Amino acid sequence: MKLYDDLVWRGLVKDISSPEIENLLNGEPITFYWGTDPTADSLHLGHYSSLVTAKRLAKAGHHPILLVGGATGLIGDPRPTAEREIISKEALNKNLEGIKKQVSDIFEGKAELVNNYDWFRGYEFLDFLRDIGKYINVNYMLAKDIVRRRLETGITYAEFSYSLIQGYDFLRLFVDKNCVLQAEGSDQWGNITTGIDLIRKIEGKEAYGFTMPLVLDKTGKKFGKSEGNALWLDKNKTSSYDLYQYLVNVDDSMVIEYLKIFTFLTREEIEELERKNNEHPELREAHQALAKEIITDIRGEEEYLKAKRISDCLFKGDINHLKEDELEDAFRGAPSFEVKLGLPLIDVLVNNKIAVSKREAREFLANGSITVNGEKETDENKIIDKDSLMFNKYLIIRKGKKKYFIGM
Repeated sequence: MKLYDDLVWRGLVKDISSPEIENLLNGEPITFYWGTDPTADSLHLGHYSSLVTAKRLAKAGHHPILLVGGATGLIGDPRPTAEREIISKEALNKNLEGIKKQVSDIFEGKAELVNNYDWFRGYEFLDFLRDIGKYINVNYMLAKDIVRRRLETGITYAEFSYSLIQGYDFLRLFVDKNCVLQAEGSDQWGNITTGIDLIRKIEGKEAYGFTMPLVLDKTGKKFGKSEGNALWLDKNKTSSYDLYQYLVNVDDSMVIEYLKIFTFLTREEIEELERKNNEHPELREAHQALAKEIITDIRGEEEYLKAKRISDCLFKGDINHLKEDELEDAFRGAPSFEVKLGLPLIDVLVNNKIAVSKREAREFLANGSITVNGEKETDENKIIDKDSLMFNKYLIIRKGKKKYFIGM
């Protein structure tokens, strides 16, 4: 299957600027770019969906340029509802370094990284208006979907100018690096076409662009910081175990779509997983494959195996075999409490609201519903002392089958 056909089968093509894009992608190597603004110190799964597509193009022989917007990040692209919060230059530069490392790791150092601040630094405002602004009609910019939607509530000049600034990025990369294609999420379509228009008017040549549909979660929201559902590529912000848990619990109706978008499995492999998922959904083989492919690509096989090991241990209630760092990852999001040594277990349960009363605590203990550090406990008078702590630090209490509490 040729590259363009594969992209279409995976549902990765939404808008195209020209039918010629099919021949362009299936033909000789070209230079293309994908960009993002460093609004956080890590990319998230929403970004990764576009990065994977860029990586597909790179695997097919095309040369990737990954642009991190040191300049555009200072402005912020328009959101559908309100203006983005302006971040400081210091925070932006810190974010930029974190993102550059993530991109370099995912592309194994084979992507060319650029920062648009390099060509905007020192570009005089009047020169920019004379050189670039005169080529773009205001009515043309007002017709952009994101701008039109913001007119009723108000849009600042800074946001309004964003499309022109990003369009200039494409022009610079076209002139300086023979970059002929931009590939982005569908919310960037208006910015892509501005760049194509500038190249056509100033250079008299044709450039191209295509967009990918935004990837949505089961509630219909896109993955992202502003939506409050970001799954970060940085393992210190979203642990590999948390990412694993999300992926193996993806809704059955979405897992095949995600396999197409996020993995490099072949059509035959995905269709076989789809068949297995339809016949034996309880085995969750498609979900396991999704977690393995994504975590391995982002963080390496060791992180995937670590996440799977934590999950297996928790499923069996066998937390005694977890290493200290695995224990920390496993219970990072669990309700926590301060351990006070020398108290009987029943007081620990009540004092930390694991049980609402001593009567309820006794019922839990009598029913075998309480485990302490992986061991079932029935003695309400058991004294919690230093020997009770895992790694001399943690007290892990489970109530029922799944509700964990971590004492420190």
